[in-house]
This record gives sequence, C-alpha cells and structure tokens, in this order.
Amino acid sequence: MAPSSTPHAAPTVRVLTLNVFGPGNPGWDRRRPLIGETIRTLDPDIVALQEVPVGTPEVLDGLLGPGYHLASFSRPSDDGIAGTLATRWPHRVIAEVDLRVSEASRSVLPWCAAVLVELGTPLGPMVVAHHKPSWPLPFELERERQAVLVARAMEDHIGDRSLHALVIGDFDAAPDSASMRFWRGRSTAEQLSVCYQDAWEYAHPDDPGHTFELANPLVREGEFTTAVSRKIDHILVRSGLRGPTLLVAGCRRVLDQPVDGVWASDHYGVLADLVAPPGGS
Repeated sequence: MAPSSTPHAAPTVRVLTLNVFGPGNPGWDRRRPLIGETIRTLDPDIVALQEVPVGTPEVLDGLLGPGYHLASFSRPSDDGIAGTLATRWPHRVIAEVDLRVSEASRSVLPWCAAVLVELGTPLGPMVVAHHKPSWPLPFELERERQAVLVARAMEDHIGDRSLHALVIGDFDAAPDSASMRFWRGRSTAEQLSVCYQDAWEYAHPDDPGHTFELANPLVREGEFTTAVSRKIDHILVRSGLRGPTLLVAGCRRVLDQPVDGVWASDHYGVLADLVAPPGGS
C-alpha cells in the first residue's frame, strides 16, 4: 500500500490593519509590548499600522518584528506620527496620494494620504493601498472625494492587467457612509464605479463588527465619548466582473478585549486570511 500523504495547505496571504493609538496617548508603555507580541504571534504578511512614530525604526521593529519591508507616509505630524505599510515580500511604491482635498482637511491631519505599493505574493501580483482619509465626523464629503482619488489611482495603475488589489486601513467611515458605499459598489461618485468586498462583511454578514466602540474604555474615556460605536477599520478586496479575485477564508477582530487589564488601543484590529478562489481568480 502506498504511504498516505497530507495535502499541502493552500497558499494564504494574511492581512492586518490596526490603529495603535500611538505613544502620545495614555498607557503606551503597557500597550506597546502587548501590540508587538500580538502582531508577532499573528505573523501577518501585510500590515497597515496607523498612529505610529514612522521615524523611529526601533519602535516599528518592536511592533512588527523582523523581516518586513516598510512604506511609511512621508508627511508625519510634528510629533513624528503617521502610518506605515509593512509587507513580508519586497514591494515597489507606486504612489503616495495626497488626500488633503480641502482647506479643512489640510489643517486637521498632515498625513492624510494613501500609500500604494505593488508586490509579488504566493497568490500572484498584488496592489495594496494603505488608505488614511480625514477623521472628523462631519468630513464625509472629503472622505468620498478621497475614496475616488485612491480608487482612480488604483484603476489607472491596474489597467487591464490581472492583478489582485486590496485597500486597507483606518477609514474613519462606517459601512453605511457615502465613501464606504462607493468602495463597496453600492454607489458611484464623480463618474467612477468600483467594487471592493469588505472582508468582515463576507465572513460575518450579520455582525456589525465594531472596531471603535464605547465598550472600550480608551474610547469611552477619550475624545469621542458622545459618538456611537462603529466599524471604521476595513480590509477591502477588489472585485472583477463576477466577484472578488480573492476568497476570504477567515476574518476576525484582534485586540478587542483587555489582556491582563490592558486595552491595546482605542481601535480593534482586523485580520483576514485571503486565498485563491476555487478554479483560480
């Protein structure tokens, strides 16, 4: 009898987005090691981090661990805080899209931008955008314009090539907002239409999946005490004519509970495992 063999696991790309509520906020000395240990345990392949000191390599190395290639936002705040995109495989930076589309958005967040990279993965070539639009609640007009800018940059770069594409990050927008409706193919804007699958919605269609909620004391006792709980951190997978080019094998929140009394951030992270669909993309 021939010996039995165990089939190889399907290639997977693991993606994480997390706003780490950086070092200028309470409890960083306790929160930082928890975030780093969690990220290293999860071992993601693509990581979008927001509110990190991008000019301090030792902090980024402590959060991510070794082996990543980084593309950080180029206009940090005065305290050095911005976002960074980390990939397990080498990437090529395509563009950094300036999303300061109005006087108000220019005055609120200097690193309001999107960093776009292209890289090779076990699932094939992939374009990834780390998207950080405006955060103030009344700025949905800006967020919709920002979404169009990034989506158009993605489409112009992809053209008619067969590429996977992701848009990930802290969108500061709930699923029913104008910008997220545009991203998810529910509406058009500025004569442009795209369709990206929300990884959480695919895996948990009946769960709101809040990532910024009042159950977290860092939110409840922070600057948004009168706001409602919302899902504002997203992993989006670009669709072709018949659906997303990648299948969401799993999606979950991370750091959504205290560990030994420590809440890691005022945001919960979102982690998704992506695989090729049956029959290929």
